[in-house]
Amino acid sequence: MNLYRPYFVALTVAIVVVFPAARVSARPGAADAAASAQAAANPQTAAPDPTLRYIHGSWDSLTRSMTSCESLADVKVRESAAAKAVLYLPAEVPAPLKVQAMEQSCGVRIVSLPRRIEKLGDVRPEELHTPGLLYLPNPYVVPGGRFNEMYGWDSYFILLGLEADHREALARGIVDNFLFEVEHYGSMLNANRTYYLTRSQPPFLTSMIRMVYENPHSFSATSAGRAQARAWLAHAYTLAVKDYSTWERPEHKAGSTGLSRYYDYGSGPVPEMADDDAYYVDVIRWLVTHPHEGGEAFLVKGTQHPDAAEAARLKATSCDVHESVVCMKAWFGGYRLTRDFFTGDRAMRESGFDPSNRFGPFSGGTHHYAPVCLNSLLYRYERDLQHIALLLGNDRDSAHWDRRAQARAAAIQRYLWRVKDGVFADFDFVRARSSTYAYITSLYPLWGGFATREQAVKMEAQLNLFERPGGLSMSNTNTGLQWDEPYGWAPTNWIAVAGLHAYGFRSDSTRIAQHFNATVDAGFAADGTIREKYDVTAASSKVSVSTGYKTNEIGFGWTNAVYLKMLEMMPKAAVTAAN
Repeated sequence: MNLYRPYFVALTVAIVVVFPAARVSARPGAADAAASAQAAANPQTAAPDPTLRYIHGSWDSLTRSMTSCESLADVKVRESAAAKAVLYLPAEVPAPLKVQAMEQSCGVRIVSLPRRIEKLGDVRPEELHTPGLLYLPNPYVVPGGRFNEMYGWDSYFILLGLEADHREALARGIVDNFLFEVEHYGSMLNANRTYYLTRSQPPFLTSMIRMVYENPHSFSATSAGRAQARAWLAHAYTLAVKDYSTWERPEHKAGSTGLSRYYDYGSGPVPEMADDDAYYVDVIRWLVTHPHEGGEAFLVKGTQHPDAAEAARLKATSCDVHESVVCMKAWFGGYRLTRDFFTGDRAMRESGFDPSNRFGPFSGGTHHYAPVCLNSLLYRYERDLQHIALLLGNDRDSAHWDRRAQARAAAIQRYLWRVKDGVFADFDFVRARSSTYAYITSLYPLWGGFATREQAVKMEAQLNLFERPGGLSMSNTNTGLQWDEPYGWAPTNWIAVAGLHAYGFRSDSTRIAQHFNATVDAGFAADGTIREKYDVTAASSKVSVSTGYKTNEIGFGWTNAVYLKMLEMMPKAAVTAAN
């Protein structure tokens, strides 16, 4: 069945869910609260002024550093109340004075990693026994809520907001943190916690480098400042090339397609799920109760309390119940999850879309696909490296990256473009077939810049697959998962809007920007917060996720940033009218 079909939008009533307590958020002042209460009565005309005041003030409340005890807090893992938090430094980096001072001021243990890291997986999280924060030299902005560390792809969108708000020094420091990660932790990480030492996130590093370098306020306008900028760019280029090598490792290859896939160098269930005993149990329960929906291969027979013999078998077929508490608890109705599911589950988390049913139930087959999103980002990465090499006067490198980009573009056209349907689609290289799951990442090639004009026109004609009253939905399949219908997220809305704008579809980009920002305004008017995701069908911040991650976190870094960028895209008359 072809799922790329017209989807006609109907307004639906929002489903109410109890919101979690805010752990990391900036609250509106009395004036903003009054304005929000008044606007809540008519969310369609909610004024953006209170939203903007919240956003402008949120960067400081979301900023962390190695001089802040707040940076150490991590609700995603459970530790003994008596245990000290741990801050890890690279094996080759001595503890700076500011870090040494944290031992007393924060009661933290300072520990060096056991050896130098050259690539992801060189140090396994399970070797460290106690999970902890990984040292970074500069302040950074966290997303908010339970996400109290610097994230890979979140930070690209956060940088867009920081630059829009003229916080260039903070933006440059974040990019320097990523360069530090590549140099000392092997790659740009999912985030700076030890349990992320085996995976990256969607690759936006070169886009961040260019954003800082091309901003006239990042460096002094003097001759000394220009020399500093060039030296910084040369250093950043070297480390960006190293980061790119992560995606060239054999494990990240999508078979013989010449394309790339998501992959995590760890095994078994992820440690950061220790705070959510229900997630893997929910997955198993769903697979058991939906036996004919493609997830049978992800189940293996197993008892709740395996003996030594069964534990040894499960170590090979599922996960190590002795090594991982999360593994031990991942049981329901006589079943456990297969080793292959956990491989796909980890790859899904590297993709950032955790979870949807895009790559099979709960995206357990992520590692079997060459995805449109990743390969679009890597094409852009290669073009960025080509451009930077040219700026540095390295014609040979520039030609090399040009060839790489052309080869990837050719492979994308061969394997990911569905001529009949007029869309870019993920490719299952294990079964040698295209996915028919309509997903918003099919619009990434517009942002990547390699879609032909004819392809762009065909893609634009199918916006109704995803466009809803409150912005763009992730998919047109309601699975109850947070990265599917009816939910819309700031990063994918921005990638789509920026791509449409770049290809000249200005009325589309402006319309979607207005609708998404109106949804954020309405949510802020209702409760004075900005969220990580929205129900774009109901144009509401009230969500009801049935399985998987059920909360809607407050903060929220990338939503704040995208709101500012969407506002820039809207005509001045529309902004004035809204105000």
